[in-house]
Amino acid sequence: MRKIRWGILSTATIAREDVIPAIQKGVHSEIVAIASRTIEKAKQIAKKFQIPKAYASYDELLADPDIDVIYNPLPNHLHVLWSIKALEAGKHVLCEKPISLTAEEGQQLVDFTKTKSHLKLMEAFMYRFHPQWQRAKQLVNNGEIGDLRTIQSFFSFFDENPKNIVNIKEFGGGSLLDIGCYNISLSRLIFNGEPKRVCGIVELDPNFNVDRLVSGLLDFGNGTTTFTCSTQLSEYQRVNIFGAKGRIEIEIPFNAPPDKPTKMWFQSEDQIEEIVFDICDQYTIQGDLFSLSIINDTKVPTPIEDAVANMKVIDKIIESSKTGSWLDV
Repeated sequence: MRKIRWGILSTATIAREDVIPAIQKGVHSEIVAIASRTIEKAKQIAKKFQIPKAYASYDELLADPDIDVIYNPLPNHLHVLWSIKALEAGKHVLCEKPISLTAEEGQQLVDFTKTKSHLKLMEAFMYRFHPQWQRAKQLVNNGEIGDLRTIQSFFSFFDENPKNIVNIKEFGGGSLLDIGCYNISLSRLIFNGEPKRVCGIVELDPNFNVDRLVSGLLDFGNGTTTFTCSTQLSEYQRVNIFGAKGRIEIEIPFNAPPDKPTKMWFQSEDQIEEIVFDICDQYTIQGDLFSLSIINDTKVPTPIEDAVANMKVIDKIIESSKTGSWLDV
């Protein structure tokens, strides 16, 4: 069975803790190389995960002819730059979310891909591939909760470390780009469309000058979404999807553990059903689906245009917070 050969662009935390071990469990994927800014760090991580090759620069990794796909977990402000470099090197790219710092920047990447139509590019919103989200979307699409009316979601953790990328403005820090992008993405996924207008409230950290608390309201025309995200609140995440006749609640909607079952609750009329999902790794599923799109030369599960659409909403929420008014998307 053919396996797609992956190269990891940096030794970022998410790569070390989540993505590398997950891809290594894949049926259609294998990691053959990793790069860091120093050869010592690259060799250290390569040894830990038994990765055959270690490179002291990102350019060396891109020049390796034995690599099919680049996974890009670099800081947000480097997503577009190095994804374009990888495409120029003839590599397929799975890029961490958010795809860019603004919709305009993201569109530059989309436009560039038109010159490389034989290569695959996707934003890494891994949550979409977990069975709990597949089931939730199926229940909504089948009308099991009646007409979809509103979604409420919450995502938060606490971090005041000035060295953490989430607290560094020039790196694309802040709660909205780091985790609020999930709240927006899931709303667009479940409503299967784009909000017509949005309104947002943004609170900045006085020292870091990044958004530490954001609340948003999205109007889809036939329903609404409300969400809050924060990098300086007690750690929590939850999603509630409400229909005219039922409700879906997802206990761990975003960081679903790879070693424990997950669960959701489906309420129809006055009956509540607890649905438990078997242990799985959403990062493994994501990696293998991306690899399969290369093997079979089919479309990627989530088109890159979706990433820009998500950024458009983020941009408008930030703009709305400055004007205090609703803005059309």
